[in-house]
Amino acid sequence: MNVAIDAESGTTNADPRRAFEDFLFREARLMDTHAYDEWISLWTEDALYWLPCNDEDIDPSRELSIVYDRYSDLQSRVRRLAGKFAHAQSPKSRLTRVVSNVEIEQADDTCISGYSTFVLGDVRLNRQTVWFGRNHHTLLRTPQGLRMQRKKVVILNNDTPMRNMTFLV
Repeated sequence: MNVAIDAESGTTNADPRRAFEDFLFREARLMDTHAYDEWISLWTEDALYWLPCNDEDIDPSRELSIVYDRYSDLQSRVRRLAGKFAHAQSPKSRLTRVVSNVEIEQADDTCISGYSTFVLGDVRLNRQTVWFGRNHHTLLRTPQGLRMQRKKVVILNNDTPMRNMTFLV
């Protein structure tokens, strides 16, 4: 089977599930390798990146979130992480994640949304941490390829004290 790869987005022109998976795998690689400029280019300008705290379905306008970033906040986060003054990431965490259990929620000519789970290994300063979680992505089809409009990351232990996550999740 011949499947064309879109050089800009790194996704295939195949069925929605395959395109969604390809996007998730590429995003994981960019985060794991600290490819911040490429990662931020995956987002739309009306982006929302959300990591709720203490529960999955809180109201982020009334309750604390681990992260609740719009596009301009994401740009600032990426600048800090890429800069030489990101002391909490000096040295950088060595990261690797496994993305699995991919499910499509909706797919049409404008959007693909769905769920996935992940296991993220983080090694920094001789300390190893394993994070578990679930993602919900909303991807828009654009002339440049698939782009993230929304990403919700639910860390499994978001209701317990945890180490500072100074990397992309």
